[in-house]
Amino acid sequence: MSWLEPLFGVGRPIIGMCHLPALPGDPGFDAAKGLPGVMARVESDLTALQEGGVDAILFSNEFSLPYLTKVHPVTTASMARVIGEVLHGVRVPFGVNVLWDANASIDLAVATGASFVREIFTGVYASDFGLWNTNVGEFVRHQHAIGGAHVRLLYNIVPEAAQYLAERDFAKTVHTTVFNCHPDALCVSGLTAGAATSTEALRIVKEVVPNTPVFANTGVRLETVAEQLAVADGAVVGTAFKYGGVFENSVDASRVRAFMDRVIEVRGPAISEGA
Repeated sequence: MSWLEPLFGVGRPIIGMCHLPALPGDPGFDAAKGLPGVMARVESDLTALQEGGVDAILFSNEFSLPYLTKVHPVTTASMARVIGEVLHGVRVPFGVNVLWDANASIDLAVATGASFVREIFTGVYASDFGLWNTNVGEFVRHQHAIGGAHVRLLYNIVPEAAQYLAERDFAKTVHTTVFNCHPDALCVSGLTAGAATSTEALRIVKEVVPNTPVFANTGVRLETVAEQLAVADGAVVGTAFKYGGVFENSVDASRVRAFMDRVIEVRGPAISEGA
C-alpha cells in the first residue's frame, strides 16, 4: 500500500482546489475588500468543497497572476493568515501550493500544518514566466532543515505553460526524476489550469514508475474522471467544481457532489477490514 490511503482514507483520492483570490501585492488584489474579502471567498469555497465530499483540500494562490518563480514575502504571509483563519473548519487533509516557489510552499506547509505540497521541484524550462530554473537538492534540504520531513512532496513532472529548455524524452524524464529525486507523487498536467491531462501521458508515467503515485493534475471533469482514474492514482480538481465549469468562478457544492458521486461509483464498494 502506498502512503495515499493512510493519509486520505481512500484509494484514488480527489484533492479539491481552494483557489485564493489575488493577494496583497498582486495586480488583481481588491484593496477595497482587503484580506477579509479573500477570507470570505476561501471560507465559501472550502465549505462547498467539503459539503460536496472531496477527500482533501489544496490551498493555492491561483489568482496571483502573473505568477512569480520567487514570490514576495507578503504572498506567503497573506496565505498563512488566510489559511490560519479558516483552519478550524478544515475537516480533511490539506496541502498548500505557493505558485511557483518551492521553498515558499514548504515554508507555508510547515507553518500551517499542511500534509503535502504540490510544486515544480525539478527541471529547467522556457515558460510564460521567463527562464525557469529549479534546484531540487536545495529544496529538499530546506524542507528537512525547517522540520518539514513529514510533508509529502507532489512533483509536477512538467509545469503548465512551460517546456524543458532542451528537448527531453518524456518517459526518460519520468524515470530519472523518480530515480534521482524520490518524489512522493508525480502530477501530470495539461497546458493550463482547467486544460485536460492526457490519459496517454498518465499511462506512460504509470508504466515507467508503477510504484510512484500519479495524479491527474488539471482538467479532470465529471465526463472524464472514470477514464482518468482507470490509470491515475488520484486527481487534483479545480475548474470542474466551479459554477458553470468556469475557472474564475466560485465553487458550486452541487457540482462537487455530482463529481464525487461518480468517483464513488468508479472506486466501487469498499472492502471491510478483515473480510
